[in-house]
Amino acid sequence: MRKVLFYLILWSGLCPLSVIGFAQHGGTGQKIKSPITREYIYPKRVVWQKGEVAHAEQLSEKGIGQASLNNSNIVILKNQGKDTASILLDFGKELHGALEIITGMWPAPNRARTIRVRFGESVSEAMAELGEHGSTNDHAMRDFNLMLPWLGKAQTGESGFRFVRIDLLDKDVVLQLKEVRAVSAYRDIPYLGSFNSSNERLNRIWQTGAYTVHLNMQDYLWDGIKRDRLVWVGDLHPEVSTVNTVFGYNEVVPRSLDLARNTTPLPGWMSGISTYSMWWIILHHDWYMHHGNVSYLKEQKDYLQGLLKQIVSKVHNGKEKMDGHRFLDWPSSKDTAAIHAGLQAMTIWSLEKGAELSSIIGDNETAELCTKTVSQLRLVTPSHNNSKQAAALLAITDMLDPQTAYNDVLSAGGAKNFSTFYGYYMLEAMAKAGKYEEALEVISTYWGAMLDLGATTFWEDFNMDWLQNAGRIDEITPPGKVDIHAAYGDYCYVGHRHSFCHGWASGPTVWLSQHVLGIQLAGPGGKTFRIKPNLGNLSFAEGTYPTSLGAIYVKHTKNSKGKVTSIIKAPKGIRILK
Repeated sequence: MRKVLFYLILWSGLCPLSVIGFAQHGGTGQKIKSPITREYIYPKRVVWQKGEVAHAEQLSEKGIGQASLNNSNIVILKNQGKDTASILLDFGKELHGALEIITGMWPAPNRARTIRVRFGESVSEAMAELGEHGSTNDHAMRDFNLMLPWLGKAQTGESGFRFVRIDLLDKDVVLQLKEVRAVSAYRDIPYLGSFNSSNERLNRIWQTGAYTVHLNMQDYLWDGIKRDRLVWVGDLHPEVSTVNTVFGYNEVVPRSLDLARNTTPLPGWMSGISTYSMWWIILHHDWYMHHGNVSYLKEQKDYLQGLLKQIVSKVHNGKEKMDGHRFLDWPSSKDTAAIHAGLQAMTIWSLEKGAELSSIIGDNETAELCTKTVSQLRLVTPSHNNSKQAAALLAITDMLDPQTAYNDVLSAGGAKNFSTFYGYYMLEAMAKAGKYEEALEVISTYWGAMLDLGATTFWEDFNMDWLQNAGRIDEITPPGKVDIHAAYGDYCYVGHRHSFCHGWASGPTVWLSQHVLGIQLAGPGGKTFRIKPNLGNLSFAEGTYPTSLGAIYVKHTKNSKGKVTSIIKAPKGIRILK
């Protein structure tokens, strides 16, 4: 009957492609093409093994992904008595994806074998028991049993990981492994932005921030690839800034902004946090400035208008009185005075950007309401309470002189009392104060310290105090050293629950391109830029910045007398202001 229907419709001249889809899927469902590419990655090294394990080094060799009857290049795990064979593999860098195991032709009985798989962003996490030091299966499975077929293949995941431990669980059996490989899942997109300078440490930091966000560009733009694998709108601001800086336009951004809107009917706050709804407004302003899509902006009109009026309704006598979860970042969570100051600044920032957006889409009434409310808010400047987070936001919104903010608050302790999230806004406030060399030192010290510990992506949080006697994350912690992943963390990220690939930590990538290369957007639509380099103690810096018409290229070189000469190449249609 289905074939008869097919030919009748085809004969009638209806779309044959639609019919083919109907025939293939039995008349139900639809095809959805995934934007994600999958690539096989083989282990770089064996970190550790226990029990009877033979030829483990062969797992680092590239295979063909196919079981074969000649049973060559086999790794053998054997259990006898109470002994358990185990192996820990290092894939060389943090990745998002699954694990695929190809098995050999072990001796009879040829029944399935049971293994235990443990993923880890650190060696410590991969070696931990479930529940130990915060080890969890929240959001993504990292610790589970898996059945392996004889002379076959099994695949499992997905999660964020670098290390994988495999334990053979069955008693008195042999397991033959032909290949163990990661199935890396990522968007196959070019890095259109770039950064290179006379300081290789800064170059690595720029690239690591870019890679951290790239891994999180999955079906949506996530906060982390292990935990939480969700769209958190506050996290999106540094992430989207990095997307604009490195990749240019990508559909994952509007998809994620729309998801946040569609799942948060007013009067709710996105993620239950008032500042996160404010970040949504600021994000739309940034996205419009970079890409100039008025039609997309107009799609936000009703929600934007309602949200702006909701924010205005929480302002009384020039003071913000936001309800919901009052949150800036985790380290400032207990400082109610700092949170109030930060929320005052965020309210101003979001309403100012909201007024601009409202004017663009012709909603002059809401624009005027926002502008009037901002005037009232600017009459009240709360105390920053010596909080770097609050002082940074007050400086960014011109509520506090940037030089005063730096001298009194931001300079204290250098890279101490930072967070990987709000560290970006602290750097922005330092730039407003003209403290470029000092900001470069903070970037090198704070974000560079994670690299020194073996990180290949930037973390959900980091504290300089953790460095004391800390072991590396890519080795079994030696006696007398501190296991940094197991020992530290707070709030929702205690111990191994702590995400070691968190997009909100990518701020230095944006900052280095905007303030060292000096490439700054100067008009709506992403076609007008200003180039104002600040090399600090660098002898040169060069790089690219993506636009819809191609990449801007700059190279700045400083001579022995401190004079900087620049080469600037911009695509046709891109205006560079002098």
